[in-house]
Amino acid sequence: MEEKKPLLKVENLKQYFKVNKKFMVRAVNGVSFNIYQGETYGLVGESGSGKSTIGRSIIRLYNPTGGKITFDGVDVTGKLSKKEEKHLRTNMQMIFQDPMACLNPRKKVLDIIAQGLDIHGLCKDKKEREEKVYKILEKVGLSREHASRYPHQFSGGQRQRIGIARALIMNPKLIIADEAISALDVSIQAQVVNLMKDIQEETNIAFLFIAHDLSMVKYISDRIGVLHLGNLLETGTTEEIFSNPIHPYTKSLISAIPHPNPIVEKVRIAEEYCYETSGIDYSKGKEQHVGGTHYVLATDEEFKSWVSN
Repeated sequence: MEEKKPLLKVENLKQYFKVNKKFMVRAVNGVSFNIYQGETYGLVGESGSGKSTIGRSIIRLYNPTGGKITFDGVDVTGKLSKKEEKHLRTNMQMIFQDPMACLNPRKKVLDIIAQGLDIHGLCKDKKEREEKVYKILEKVGLSREHASRYPHQFSGGQRQRIGIARALIMNPKLIIADEAISALDVSIQAQVVNLMKDIQEETNIAFLFIAHDLSMVKYISDRIGVLHLGNLLETGTTEEIFSNPIHPYTKSLISAIPHPNPIVEKVRIAEEYCYETSGIDYSKGKEQHVGGTHYVLATDEEFKSWVSN
């Protein structure tokens, strides 16, 4: 059987930011993972763990300090040719956290959504442009009347749908959803996530779903990567991570998920994790195979003690 080729391959990605001559922030420190066509890879971790930085490095809003990013068989790490850049910009799109901040308040929705088409010259005439926008608006649950309105005339959930429409109109192979639902109400979050799942079933698109809400990541993702302080601590299928968490940090994240049963919730004890006092040094750890697609970052001694617990 021929091995399935990943759509996106991230190898030893490093993203450092120089603050001054003496100090450098290691936002992402040697992260590796693959994303396959038609699947959702959930990247989860607390604020400041480097999740958004990874997303922005992959789509080349940042120039990676080190490592290699291969997208659709093309190395997109270094300086890109015009052809490579067009391939990346049309086939990879991003949905941002704050829909209002990334929608131009002076432009009508029609022009916002069609911006990618205009930049890459993908429409023959005005009629084709309008038809494409109307079609994509209907796909995300909005009507064609909305095309003539401005962003401030919409609710938060509707604005995020506009952001999704803008990404989808390019017919991409991968969408990076960077905390795309965290600014929305819980009921609206469910609507947007269900919309993303429906679109995935229809188009076989891949998602990199970045979030700090582990319960939502569990619902939407096929595979999960747990990130802390720029290091990928644990990765595996959703089932592997939730049924058998190995790393203490993963265990603390899972134990913090509220339980729907109030009786169970009352006695639930969340596990605490502090890197400084844990005695764990991420730089000494290596990728340890738990089973299947399940891997954890640990030294040999740590791995033995965590598995036996």
